[in-house]
Amino acid sequence: MSPAADTAASRAGAPLLGLLLLCSFLWGTGYLLTKVLAVEFAPMPLTAIRGVMGGGLLALWLLARGQNILPRGREWRDWLVLGIFQGIIPNTLTAYALADTTAGLAVLIAASSPLMVAVLAHLLFPDQRLTGRRAGGVLVGFAGMAILLGPAAFADSPGGLFGPLAMAVTAASYAIGVIYVRGIPAPQPVRLALGQQLFSGLPSLAIVLAVTGPSAFAAVPAHAAELAAFGIFATAVPIALYMQILRIAGPTLGSMNAYLTPVWTLLLGLVVLHEPAGPREILGGLVVLGGIAIVSSANRRRRAAA
Repeated sequence: MSPAADTAASRAGAPLLGLLLLCSFLWGTGYLLTKVLAVEFAPMPLTAIRGVMGGGLLALWLLARGQNILPRGREWRDWLVLGIFQGIIPNTLTAYALADTTAGLAVLIAASSPLMVAVLAHLLFPDQRLTGRRAGGVLVGFAGMAILLGPAAFADSPGGLFGPLAMAVTAASYAIGVIYVRGIPAPQPVRLALGQQLFSGLPSLAIVLAVTGPSAFAAVPAHAAELAAFGIFATAVPIALYMQILRIAGPTLGSMNAYLTPVWTLLLGLVVLHEPAGPREILGGLVVLGGIAIVSSANRRRRAAA
């Protein structure tokens, strides 16, 4: 851990741990709610609902603080890119995948996103080359992915290849979004979260209304409570908490969500949905998270040395 991160952690103490646990727990519930709601809603309408509700709540929060919620300058482009790669693509594919993939397996595959970020950064940024410990961590992480995506995973999934591969594409889409954010000068996390949600929900809503019509949302009244929880507690609140974590402790400790969310999702899937967690999921998940831990520790050592 770098000296700055160590100081931040010592100041934050137990409140920071509480924020991390709550944020990761709420994000974990998002996978379960997606799986439950996907029975009644097609994936694209579900993406529209989540984006509109999450973006609307963030917009109200910013308005209450006296801030402008309209995009300015290059924010039009930034919000559009993030809306696509951090919203439309991953949310829609996750809803498709969860139709025939357990929530635990889905989140473990999605958790490989930091490994894909490391590979993309290696290709794009000279100061982010994969050498030594970082390269070893990436190899370990992808070995875990091979376990999760191996023949046994395909045999266990009713949809065969589609569910696991859709989650792998989801992880890659998240990684592209993370790399894009790196190139934004002086990014404002809350405004980026707002733009990501709005530019995910509003285009999805327009597409659904144009192709299917209002009938795509016919089940909304019957599932208002679940949808409210989906938009508020699984989307808007964890995003706000994550921004608070970044403000208190920075991105190094904030990345701990990548370790904690799969744990919550596996536990919730086991308790609430009675999904089994077999030896392959446990082993593959531990190997993936171990690879992420190695890469993260190597990044911290590099920053400390710098």
